[in-house]
Amino acid sequence: MIRIGLTGTIGAGKSVVGSLFESWGARLIDADLLAREAIAPGTPGEAAVIRRFGSNAVLPDGRIDRAGLRAIVFTDPEARSALEDIVHPEVDRLRALRLAEAEREGTDVVVVEVPLLFEKAIESEFDIVIVVDAPTEQRRDRVIEGRGLSAEMFAAIDAAQWTGERKRKGADTVLWNDGDLDSLRDKARQIWDELSAGPPGTDFWSVDLHMHTSASHDCLSTPADVVERARECGLDRIAVTDHNEIAGALEARELDPDLVIVGEEVRTSEGLDLIGLWMEQRIPPGGSFREVADAIHAQQGVVYVPHPFDARRGTDEPFLDGLVDCVDAVEAFNARVHDSSRNARAATWARRHGLPVGAGSDAHTLREIGRGRVLMPPFTGPASFLASLRGARIQGRVSSRLVHLASTWAKLKK
Repeated sequence: MIRIGLTGTIGAGKSVVGSLFESWGARLIDADLLAREAIAPGTPGEAAVIRRFGSNAVLPDGRIDRAGLRAIVFTDPEARSALEDIVHPEVDRLRALRLAEAEREGTDVVVVEVPLLFEKAIESEFDIVIVVDAPTEQRRDRVIEGRGLSAEMFAAIDAAQWTGERKRKGADTVLWNDGDLDSLRDKARQIWDELSAGPPGTDFWSVDLHMHTSASHDCLSTPADVVERARECGLDRIAVTDHNEIAGALEARELDPDLVIVGEEVRTSEGLDLIGLWMEQRIPPGGSFREVADAIHAQQGVVYVPHPFDARRGTDEPFLDGLVDCVDAVEAFNARVHDSSRNARAATWARRHGLPVGAGSDAHTLREIGRGRVLMPPFTGPASFLASLRGARIQGRVSSRLVHLASTWAKLKK
């Protein structure tokens, strides 16, 4: 797992860079969000802040007044030190938990956004440290316009941190953000491609092998929007795998032939799902697992087993053991499988049978696209795809459980 430390000066754009890395497949851990969690309502941290700062830091409803607290600590070094003594130990604990969780789930790249990374002397925790910086005037204008802070508050926060020059000297990579959003995206993408590439001289594609369009009964995303979002996420290839249908995939391929692999997620008579990749003809649901696999192979397609051990949509090892001869590849990471042990079981089963593994977002909304992906050498068709998949690396982060509400809403709306 590659651990990236992301820091920078206030208003430089590090949060935007973190979000871009996340959209391209990284797991993002934001220290500012961890700090909020550390003093959330009902926590010991909240009680400690209220004890230390009293009514000056409390809203009428009893919650912490973050704006008021910020005004106190950035004008009083002693108060700032007291707040850090309360918050930072819990942030450190939460960061360690999130990193351990990411490693257990097989995450390929983790980006940890820490404004005070150098000030806290934690750069040794990371494989690479990226600093985002920009001219002071631009940073000040962004903060005043975007966050509503005063020029005085910007100056106070900026003065409480290391200077941009000092941070840049400690960085492995510097992203100088003196342009517009498109320019920032291009610079960030160049850094991302270098970090996530394979060995020197090796070209890799970023591929999401499982997603849906409005052709599925539980999705409202049009094929055109799916294609556009996939390109925005930096994906080189996608497999559109609608439930029991290929019309959406065919439409998406017509819009972007280089991007789209036509697939179908077919419901079998056993109540399981089986994906066919490189499809040209729709396969109706209701056949047995083996019958559907044979129908996929009859089209020279690839038999790809999605979420094989998911609690709601999966089966068990003995069942698949009896059908392993008709399986070509296995989904070892599905971003809608929230129990990491079930994804791990899929990887273990595939490895035991010598099968290549893939990953997919199983996206039913546009925001999910790219949350599960593989980095793999370029391919041209089913055979080279399977060969390439054997040299692939999985990247992924689990989607929120709330995405299932979106699927339910789509069903109701339809």
